Amino acid sequence: WQHLVRGFLFGSVLCGQPKTSNNPSLGKKNTPPFCQQHRTMANTAEQPKETAAPAEPVEVAAKAEEKEEAPANASLYVGDLHPEVTEAKLYEKFNAIGPVSSIRVCRDAVTRRSLGYAYVNFSSAADAERALNEMNFEPINGKAVRIMWSQRDPSVRKSGAGNVFIKNLEKSIDNKTLFDTFSQFGNILSCKVACDEKGVSKGYGFVHFEGAEGAQAAISAVDGMLLNEVKVHVAPFLTRKERHDALGQNQTFTNCFVKNLPEDFDEEKLNALFGEHGKITSSVIMRDAQNDNKSRGFGF
Repeated sequence: WQHLVRGFLFGSVLCGQPKTSNNPSLGKKNTPPFCQQHRTMANTAEQPKETAAPAEPVEVAAKAEEKEEAPANASLYVGDLHPEVTEAKLYEKFNAIGPVSSIRVCRDAVTRRSLGYAYVNFSSAADAERALNEMNFEPINGKAVRIMWSQRDPSVRKSGAGNVFIKNLEKSIDNKTLFDTFSQFGNILSCKVACDEKGVSKGYGFVHFEGAEGAQAAISAVDGMLLNEVKVHVAPFLTRKERHDALGQNQTFTNCFVKNLPEDFDEEKLNALFGEHGKITSSVIMRDAQNDNKSRGFGF
């Protein structure tokens, strides 16, 4: 730049004011070559050329567009994991279905112990759906896993729409049995039987349908039915706040606890005994699944 500026100034001093040609036919000013050369150099330095951005190749643009239109959900939630199941074990199982892009077993931030669930991300939604259909309730390390679509939007899980509550389940009914029973009424997002620390059923569970229509059809068809010779109660799932609002603060409790029942007392005898005093919406006698399902001597 210093050489250019010095050359420009030096040329201007030598050239002075440009002279007008005496020839009228030219009709323009005649600038000496030395001055013109330095002015051209200065103008070039002051106004650098703009470099046009290279056009995006057609292949790259097509791939980018294809990536944007790819199925958004190819991620699966895998629950009820054995504590010793690792990412490597899950990769071995799920990569046999289709290419897996990533796997993450969720762990405690301090102890790094498994929290019992993981996320498996496939390269394509078709492979994820095939894994869901083929591997749901299959045992890994001796424990049946529970697979469903990963719901990243918490409002879907918290809304309660399409969610039903099932109680008075016979102890041998597991997640797969519950799924097979209710899948005829609609697409199921998740299905779970509540269990204690030893994996024994607590006698109730939840089924979350994709739409409210499936939930209503399940309630109408299954409520009051016998599952493994035990009558079950099916109703819309209500949060604790919704149950409290439905009862009201001044509402009298309508649930009775009954103890010291004979061993041969079942729900039918319990309903006959208490039905004389009013309509019974549900009843249950608590049983010991580890002792031939015998009555524990109390109920509700």
